[in-house]
Amino acid sequence: MIDDGDIARGRFRRTTTVSGVSVELVDTETVRGSLHVPAGPPRGAVALTHGAGGTSDAAILQRVCDRFAEHGFLSLRYDLPFRRRNPKGPPQPSRAAEDRAGVAAAAAALRDRTDGPLLLGGVSYGGRQTSMLVAEQPKIADALMLISYPLHPPGKPEKARTEHLPDVAVPTVFVHGARDPFGTVAELLEASTLIPAATALVEVPAAGHDLSRAKTDPSGEAVAAVLKLLEETL
Repeated sequence: MIDDGDIARGRFRRTTTVSGVSVELVDTETVRGSLHVPAGPPRGAVALTHGAGGTSDAAILQRVCDRFAEHGFLSLRYDLPFRRRNPKGPPQPSRAAEDRAGVAAAAAALRDRTDGPLLLGGVSYGGRQTSMLVAEQPKIADALMLISYPLHPPGKPEKARTEHLPDVAVPTVFVHGARDPFGTVAELLEASTLIPAATALVEVPAAGHDLSRAKTDPSGEAVAAVLKLLEETL
C-alpha cells in the first residue's frame, strides 16, 4: 500500500497540479508510475498500464487518468515489470506472469485507499495481461477498461486472443480505434459477447492502434462509459 510513509521516504513525490488534480510520482519496490489524485475524498480508484512498446507516460493514459481524477477517482498509471527492467524493447512472453504480478501489485496499492470500486485496465498488451489476471482472480477488480485490446495479430484473425474472456466476470469497457489492425470493431463486438458481464464499446473514428495519436481525444467519452456501466451494475 502507498501511504504517507512512502512520501516521507521520498518514494512518492508530488510533482504538479492540473485543474484541481494533483499528480504524484510513485516509485516503490513494487509500483512505479504516476498517481492522479482528486481534489476531495476519492469515490473509487483506477489503475491503468501501457502497451508492449510504451510506458506509463503514454498520452492516452495521461488523458484518461486526468478525466477519472476530475470525476473523483484516484487514478494510477504505472509501468509493468518488463518496462521497469528495460527502458525500451518488447516484453518477453515467457515472463508474462511477472507482468500480471505487477498488475496485482498496483491493484493492492490502491485497494485500501478507497471504499469505492476499483477499476483495472490498460493499453493493448497491458490490457490483455490485466484481463487475464482478472480472469484468474475475479475479485481483484470491480471493472475493466481495455484500450486498443489486441484481439489478434494484424492479418491473423484466426489467432484470436479470447480464450480467457469467458472467465472475465466484471463489467468491461473497450476503447477501440475504427482502423485498428489488431481487430475490427465488429470482431471486438463479437468477442465481447464471450464476457459473462455487462460490456460497452467506445469506438474512436479513423483511429488506429495507437490512440495517443488519435485525431479526437476519446478520454472523456471513455470515462463516461465506465461511470455509466458502474452506475448500472454496482
